[in-house]
Amino acid sequence: MKADIGVIGLAVMGQNLILNMNDNGFKVVAYNRTVSKVDEFLNGPAKGTNIVGATSLQDLVDQLERPRKVMLMVRAGGVVDQFIDNLVPLLEEGDIIIDGGNTNYPDTNRRYAELREKGIRYVGAGVSGGEEGARFGPSIMPGGDPEAWPHVKPIFQAISAKTEQGEACCDWVGKEGAGHFVKMVHNGIEYGDMQLISEAYHFMKEGLGMSHDEMQQIFAEWNKTELDSYLIEITADILGYKDEDGAPLVEKILDTAGQKGTGKWTGINALEHGIPLTLITDSVFARCLSSLKDQRVEAEKLFNNPISSIDGDKAQWVDALRQALLASKIISYAQGFMLIREASEENGWDLNYGNVALMWRGGCIIRSAFLGNIRDAFEANPELAFLGLDPYFKEILENCLPAWRQVVAKSFESGLPMPCMSSALTFLNGYTTARLPANMLQAQRDYFGAHTYERTDKPRGEFFHTNWTGKGGDISSTTYDV
Repeated sequence: MKADIGVIGLAVMGQNLILNMNDNGFKVVAYNRTVSKVDEFLNGPAKGTNIVGATSLQDLVDQLERPRKVMLMVRAGGVVDQFIDNLVPLLEEGDIIIDGGNTNYPDTNRRYAELREKGIRYVGAGVSGGEEGARFGPSIMPGGDPEAWPHVKPIFQAISAKTEQGEACCDWVGKEGAGHFVKMVHNGIEYGDMQLISEAYHFMKEGLGMSHDEMQQIFAEWNKTELDSYLIEITADILGYKDEDGAPLVEKILDTAGQKGTGKWTGINALEHGIPLTLITDSVFARCLSSLKDQRVEAEKLFNNPISSIDGDKAQWVDALRQALLASKIISYAQGFMLIREASEENGWDLNYGNVALMWRGGCIIRSAFLGNIRDAFEANPELAFLGLDPYFKEILENCLPAWRQVVAKSFESGLPMPCMSSALTFLNGYTTARLPANMLQAQRDYFGAHTYERTDKPRGEFFHTNWTGKGGDISSTTYDV
């Protein structure tokens, strides 16, 4: 009997996905460029299973049922192109190549178009959930050639995480690079979530002087509220973990954050599409700032700018912080969906935003309880431009606003850096303000560059230029003919 799918790449994610597929009744062929790793896998984690190995790409292809399905679990970039180039001569029309890595979606667009011309169906599938998710149920976000979906759907939906109602956290996202785009935004939201939680921890530790046991208890309690999520859950675990000497391990970890690029891609795409992903972009910059460790150590000595303790009822501050964190998290997701909507409309992907929320409901790093409410919001109004306009989320944001402002104001007063909570609040303040000072901006642009402006007393789309000094003339920059 031939195999259902082949998987190339036996790092931990690849191995765990293969084991997951085997558990769900699919026969898998495993291959790795370093062939000795295939033997190690078959004689180790895969021992006693129906998983088989391949000694070459030709051997892999020969063992597959048609249409052949080959999934790449290798490092994004040139390695993917190399494997595609080597696979294509071995495949036939209608066969399917799947990229399950963290690929930048323009690369998926390009590969989709190139392979379609050769009769090969290409799928770019975002996979989230880390090692545990890959093994027991990840969130999978497939996009690419729609003709490939019926062939990979049974496998992907079987191995993916399930909601409490039994729905698979995997559905077709859209054509071309839509799947990898959605995964990119997922990772951007993940950056924002992690930074927001870190800011809450910092507020409790440095501002309120709380012990790690106290903080561990607080996060555990928060995980029973609307904040119920994977990242809140693991934060409680981290705060409760002691090193061999009994001290909290987290305090022995160097405060320089790493990143693999997906958060940066999200920020770049937001700028290119003109969508104000302020919180997510600030979370990337927060990691960049953290990497300047040596400079920060010297600057602290020079500025003598200590964080002052926060007075008042500790329990009240903790509850205010919970509200600030909840509201900020909502803004993080709302901004992410604004970017997804813009990309969908610009690329003609016709994405189902409720389905995206469902795919993130389980298995992935940003899974949280209110993703069900996000799905409900988009099902009630598919044209919803901003999540905060949905009645459920509008009520939460309005109720949390006083406490949120109190926390952010106190952070400035005490010297606590809270870039993402303050950025989220500033975004909401701006989004809900009918008249912003951009009129002054436009006047300045017209003054020095004749860039023109629209008037409040004239129809939209009519542009005007003023000779502000009496010396500049009446020609606007929009009429220059160089």
